[in-house]
Amino acid sequence: MSRHHLKHPPGSGQPSATATPANPAASAGAALAIPLASSLPTALITPAYGRSERAAPFREGTRRPRPTPGSWLPAEASETLLVTGFDVLRSEVERIVAATGGELRVVADATEAAPFWDSAAAVLVGSDVRELPPRRRAPAVLVGLSGEGDSLWHLATTLGAERVAVLPDAATWLAEYLSRADSPEAGGLVVGLTGGCGGAGATTAAIWIAQAAAGLGARVLLVDGDAWGGGLELALAAEESAGLRWPDLADARGSINPEQLSDALPVAGGFSFLSWPGSRDRAAVVEPSTVAGVLDAARRGYELVVVDIGRGTEPLRNFAWDCDRLLIVVPAQLKAAVATARILQELPPVETSLVVRGKAGAALDAGLIADSVGLPLQAVLPEVRGTAGATEQGRLLEVGQRRNVRRFVSSVLELFDEEGA
Repeated sequence: MSRHHLKHPPGSGQPSATATPANPAASAGAALAIPLASSLPTALITPAYGRSERAAPFREGTRRPRPTPGSWLPAEASETLLVTGFDVLRSEVERIVAATGGELRVVADATEAAPFWDSAAAVLVGSDVRELPPRRRAPAVLVGLSGEGDSLWHLATTLGAERVAVLPDAATWLAEYLSRADSPEAGGLVVGLTGGCGGAGATTAAIWIAQAAAGLGARVLLVDGDAWGGGLELALAAEESAGLRWPDLADARGSINPEQLSDALPVAGGFSFLSWPGSRDRAAVVEPSTVAGVLDAARRGYELVVVDIGRGTEPLRNFAWDCDRLLIVVPAQLKAAVATARILQELPPVETSLVVRGKAGAALDAGLIADSVGLPLQAVLPEVRGTAGATEQGRLLEVGQRRNVRRFVSSVLELFDEEGA
């Protein structure tokens, strides 16, 4: 077999855990411990910190200092606006807001909500709402109940919601989200990559983007979002690197300390990474609320978080909805363009652009693919000779130093720089 022989056969003791549903009655910021390797910190969970805003752009030679965790207490109780006519939803949210020490204003519909919309610290919209007040900012969170199924995500896309909270399972996550609503603490940019079709090259692109940003002095985290992808750590030739993997975080609850998370993660190519293990072990169950907590800590601890989302409904819902930007990687092929157009219906309402993988002289050029899909073209991912072999041999980071790859990542990083300007 190649370098990627499976290191951890069943029974080898590779860390694995199965998460239990979040406790709806848990108060925001409860200190909890999670199982870690003996050489790592014994806890990552601390009281909730402030909500993150996107950080200023990173530039070459300007490394920002690590954020210092600290407690935050609001000067006065913040008001959350809930728009719903459902009594059950109202009762669930009232209990959650009470746990955060905040205040709640409940209105029945968009007309009643209009005077309070823009001044609220956070806006929650119930799944019974079908329209928003005119010229108002989009709701932060669409809240619904277990059993409403796919309709929640379709409604969230229609309304432009940033998040979806399915209650009561997401009660703990929502409590902590609201507890951070007024924090001035700066945070990083979260960028997700997914393939428009299988084998598009999204993982390769994500690795090269993380590598290039780290080379400019930014604090970067690369996140593996695909539990069935075989382990991003294999593509980095870092399966032996000490540090946390996703199964170690499966039981995490509460707000995660960003500095301790950073210290506990492995490093390759100058950036931290969080991967699924490249082993035969059965994939651990990591709840969506845990994923949200990890990504929130990552946003507070890094300047750039690059998420290799993977494909399929579950990873898109677990990871794409927490991203500030999305990049879809698609080969310059007609069939791939059609598949990409279909996946757009599953994406959250965030800024999305296209990365076309191809080479000069291809039958379908990048501009034509972008026009057919209906997304702006951000960059062209070159067909780099020997990439597949380099991946198998653990030399993908070495290939990332090539001139044509550097041109590609520069065009992507310029987008993030312009956003923060």
